[in-house]
Amino acid sequence: TQSTWGRTINSWRQFTNRGLMAVFHDNIKLIDIGANLSDPMFDGEYHNFSHHPPDRDLMLQRAHSAGVHRIIITGGCLSDSLSTIQLARTINNSGCGIQCFTTVGVHPTRCDTFLEDPEGPEAHKQKLLDLIQNNLDVVVAVGECGLDYDRLKFCKKATQLKYFEVQFDIAERTGLPMFLHDRNTGNDFFEIMKRHRSRITGGVVHSFTGDAHELQNLLSLNLHIGLNGCSLKTPENLETVKQVPLNRMLLETDAPWCEIRPTHAGHSLIKSQWPTTKKEKFEEGKCVRGRCEPCHMRQVLEVVSAVRGEETANVAQQVWDNTMSLFFAQKKSV
Repeated sequence: TQSTWGRTINSWRQFTNRGLMAVFHDNIKLIDIGANLSDPMFDGEYHNFSHHPPDRDLMLQRAHSAGVHRIIITGGCLSDSLSTIQLARTINNSGCGIQCFTTVGVHPTRCDTFLEDPEGPEAHKQKLLDLIQNNLDVVVAVGECGLDYDRLKFCKKATQLKYFEVQFDIAERTGLPMFLHDRNTGNDFFEIMKRHRSRITGGVVHSFTGDAHELQNLLSLNLHIGLNGCSLKTPENLETVKQVPLNRMLLETDAPWCEIRPTHAGHSLIKSQWPTTKKEKFEEGKCVRGRCEPCHMRQVLEVVSAVRGEETANVAQQVWDNTMSLFFAQKKSV
């Protein structure tokens, strides 16, 4: 509620003074291109069980303190996108210092929603298109869409293939870039992208975990590469990160997922830390252990910069420019 936001804005400095919020004395600006801020974890719910009060407001204050200026909230289906648009507007009116935007589209594992619409798949596509066109002040991309062959139990391959291609129609008609998902798809994802690439303004393959060959294929299509904690798991991942051209790189958290865990190859390169607590022993102002947050953009930036042997500030500035160019070229800064 508004009172909750106001209470947080007035009191967040006390958390800083108590050491519950990291303080950064630099001018680094970050945009988290993929965060699932509508996830129930930020309402304190884990696997349908409530463990603590909602703390989305304090989570956003941690992010702002870490230099996060903008967040793109990921939409995964029509109903989800409706919720993320509402959430973005609520946050933007809260005075928390962060601007939020959204994607609108259908995740590969949720493509059955096209078939489940009582009015039919074509009507469902039109509803997505209408939602975008009526909210262009906050909607910046079509997606999350693509293919995911690791989770075919949620949606059949044939359905994923068909409705991934349908979403190119939406991207072409709106002129928006695409927020893309690719998991264990062999050459299918690349071939579809190659066939339709001329129809879209651009796109980012988010949460990239592929090898050098996959990277070069995507770069040949002039796509951007989104890196998060899942991109930094293995020594092989880190070698691939070195090969991502800086002018094609975007950064994200995929919060509340994809944290950089202690078992990850990149974990030792983290510099910034926040006090954490288990969800069962929640303490207001602390991060929840195992739950990734937008403030962890700092950690992604630190690991990526260290792996590449580049200055953190330089990487941050180029990634900011890349992100603004892809998603915000037609939007005025606020």
